[in-house]
Amino acid sequence: MTALDRPTAIPRIAPAGLLFLALTSIGWGFNWPVTKYLLSELPPLTMRGVTGLTGAALLALVVLVRGQSLAVPRALWSRLCLYAILNVTCWMTLMGIALLWLPAGEAAMVAYTMPVWASVLAWPVLGERPNVLRIAALVLALGGLTVILGGEGLSVTPEKLIGFVLVLSGSVAFALGAVLSKRFPLPLPPMTSATWQIGVGCLPVGLAGLAIEHADFGAVTTLGWWLLGYGTVVQFCIAYVCWFAALARLPASVAAIGTTAVPVFGVIASAVALHEPLGPTRIAALVLTLTGVVLATRS
Repeated sequence: MTALDRPTAIPRIAPAGLLFLALTSIGWGFNWPVTKYLLSELPPLTMRGVTGLTGAALLALVVLVRGQSLAVPRALWSRLCLYAILNVTCWMTLMGIALLWLPAGEAAMVAYTMPVWASVLAWPVLGERPNVLRIAALVLALGGLTVILGGEGLSVTPEKLIGFVLVLSGSVAFALGAVLSKRFPLPLPPMTSATWQIGVGCLPVGLAGLAIEHADFGAVTTLGWWLLGYGTVVQFCIAYVCWFAALARLPASVAAIGTTAVPVFGVIASAVALHEPLGPTRIAALVLTLTGVVLATRS
């Protein structure tokens, strides 16, 4: 068993762990404007499926190079497939389509409320009754979502509402997968589990894209190919390796709270690269949602 397979073995906060956590947050955060831009050149399901499957192959190569096994016992396949659908298929599909209508910064903020929904779902699934911190987290998260949805006034366009519902659904599905995995653990090395979940989860997304979309890879610009490389190599390979390296060196609660930097980088990068507005309303929504997420994680 390697250090990456024992994520809570070292309880102290190591500087290297913080560095790996920062690299993870930057890698995942920047991917929101990257994905938003790529949707102008490729349809969502094809783009998400291709990058995900390629990324899973690269991550599998990393696992093998590290001398770890990709073997999955037959009894675990049904559980792995369920978690892959909740954590990857729903996430990739719903987030990709939602970005057709939502700004990348807003989508990132809504998506990363998942620790709040996990704390809510922990009551019926795990029997963990809500406490003051969890209730406060839910109130703050709902406040932040209200600001995001109504930031342009009382009138909300149907397109924005659809995008909002899709992102929120993907976030809740991911939270359900996280809670179920705590109730019914998947006894696999973390990177092995991540490799198979990404691969299995992205396979139906890619197949659906091939069946119903018409992607023209010949029309992809040079910038588009570079960004596809980023979405594949950085998001699915480098960021995941850094994430598990951070977990091996940091307490789990510190690592979880550290991921709240992902939507911050997403919002800032989207404002700079895509010229999305970054005014008081969006900053207020970001503060409310992130405070709720921190409280949910601490609870």
